[in-house]
Amino acid sequence: MKVPRPHSSLRLAWFTAATIMALLGASLLYAGHRPRTQEKNSAGATAADDQSTSLNDQTDLAVTVYNSNIALVRDVRQLLLPAGPLRLKFMDIAATVNPATVHFRSLSEPEKLGVIEQNYEYDLLEPAKLLHKYVGKEVTLVRSYQENGTTKREEVKATLLADNNGPVWKIGHDIVTGMYAESYRFPEVPANLFDRPTLLMSLENSGARKHQIEASYLAGNLSWNADYVLTVARDDKAADLDGWVTLANNSGTAFHNARLELVAGDLNRLPVGGRTDAMEMRAMAKAAPAANFQQESFSEYHLYTLGRRTSVEDKETKQISLLQGSGVPVAKVFVVNGQNFYYHNQYNPGSPQKDPVMVFYKFKNEEKTGLGMPLPAGNVRVYQKDSKGGVLFIGEDHIDHTPKDETVTVHIGNAFDVIAERKQTDYKRIDTHVWEMEFEISLRNHKDAPISVEVNEPIGGDWDMLSSTYKFTKTAAWAAQFRVPVDRNGTSVLKYRIRARW
Repeated sequence: MKVPRPHSSLRLAWFTAATIMALLGASLLYAGHRPRTQEKNSAGATAADDQSTSLNDQTDLAVTVYNSNIALVRDVRQLLLPAGPLRLKFMDIAATVNPATVHFRSLSEPEKLGVIEQNYEYDLLEPAKLLHKYVGKEVTLVRSYQENGTTKREEVKATLLADNNGPVWKIGHDIVTGMYAESYRFPEVPANLFDRPTLLMSLENSGARKHQIEASYLAGNLSWNADYVLTVARDDKAADLDGWVTLANNSGTAFHNARLELVAGDLNRLPVGGRTDAMEMRAMAKAAPAANFQQESFSEYHLYTLGRRTSVEDKETKQISLLQGSGVPVAKVFVVNGQNFYYHNQYNPGSPQKDPVMVFYKFKNEEKTGLGMPLPAGNVRVYQKDSKGGVLFIGEDHIDHTPKDETVTVHIGNAFDVIAERKQTDYKRIDTHVWEMEFEISLRNHKDAPISVEVNEPIGGDWDMLSSTYKFTKTAAWAAQFRVPVDRNGTSVLKYRIRARW
C-alpha cells in the first residue's frame, strides 16, 4: 500500500522519538568560504584587508619551559606587510597564552612597525557556537524522509529566533522548536569565530614591506619534570643513575623544530584568576652516550639547554635524556627513628615497642662519579638485580633540587629482615621538672651480611646522657644519634640512660 507523502504544512510538526534521537547527533555543515562582511577596526583597516601569518612563515622558535607549568615562547616569522594601518592575524599560538604577556616587535625595523592594539581571540569554531552566532539569521535546514521505500532529502529555509536550551525556528508562518533538521547549512563563518587561537593585532607600518618579527609570550599547560632510574648492583656498593626529562605539552599547539630550554628552581608567581601523570620510566631504558643538555647557573635557577632542536606535538609527553652516571658509589643505610612522645611519660615499662627500620641509599652528586650536574627535583625509581640477573623494582622516592657535590638520599622502604624493638626500662621523677629515663633497643639482623643501624632519638628539652652502651653524637640540641653494628644473623642491644629537664 502506498503511503502518501505528508502535506508540507504538516511536515513541519512531523516528529518521532527515533527522529529526534537521530537529530541530536546530526552534523553541522557550512557551505564554502564566502567573503565575510567587512568590519572596521580601530586602525581603520577592514576585515577583508586582514593579513595573516601561520607556521608556514616561521623561521625560528625557542621554548623555555619552567617546572611550574608555564613556558616562555619566542616565535620568529618572516612577513610581508603593506604600508600604513593594517590588521594582522597571528595564528598557531598556544591556546593557553596569557595575553597580558605578549610582546610583539619587528627585528628588522623595530621603530617602523608599531602595535596600536591587540586582541586574543579564543572563541573557537565549533558546532554549538556556530549555531548560536546565527540567532536572528537565516539558515538552511536539511532533513530526510521516507517515500515509497526510499530516503529523500529536503531543504527548508528557516530563521533561528533563539538558541537557549535548544533552537527555536521560524519556518514560514510557524514557530518550530526542537532539533528539526539532520544538518544545517550556513552561508558563511562569522567573523568573530576562529578555527584556532589567534592574536589579532592592529599595526602601523611606516617602513619596508618585508619584516622579520618576533612574538614572545607566556603560556600555561607546558611542564617538565625530572625522572631518575637508579640501578643498584647486587652488593649494594655501586649503582648506575640515568636521568630523564619528561616534557608534557597541553598548550593547544605543537612546537616544531624548536630550541628547547628548561629552567629548574622555585619560581615566585603572583596569584591570578581565570584560566589557568608523567610517563612511567622503564627500568632498563638507557640514555644516549653523550649528554643532551648543557647546564648553567641563571640568577637563582639552573638553565638546561638541549644541544639540538626538537619537536613537541600538542597532547604529547616526550622524554629526553638528561644525564648518565655509571659505577656511582652508594651506601645502604638502615635507620631507626624514635618518637618524641617516648620521653614525656611513662611508656609501658617492660613491654617492647617495635619501630620500623627504614632503608635508604645515599650517593654524592660529584663529577668524579660521572655526575656533578645540578639535579632538578624529581622522582627516583630504584631497581636491583636478583640472583638470576633480572632487574626488580625495589622502591621510589622524590628528591629536591640538589646542587653539585651534595649528597642525595633515597628512601626505598622498610627492612624485612631487620627488627628493632624498644622498651623503657626505667622512668623516675627526680625533681619538679627533672626526670630520668632508661631505654633498651634490641636490633636483630636476619641477613647473611653484617649491617650498621643508625638510631636517632629525639629526646628534647635540656638533657644529659648518663650512660650508653654505644657512642652517641649530639646531632641537634634536642637529639642524639647512635651507630650500632649488628653481625649477620646476630643481635645488638643499645642501652642508654638520660636525665632531662622540661
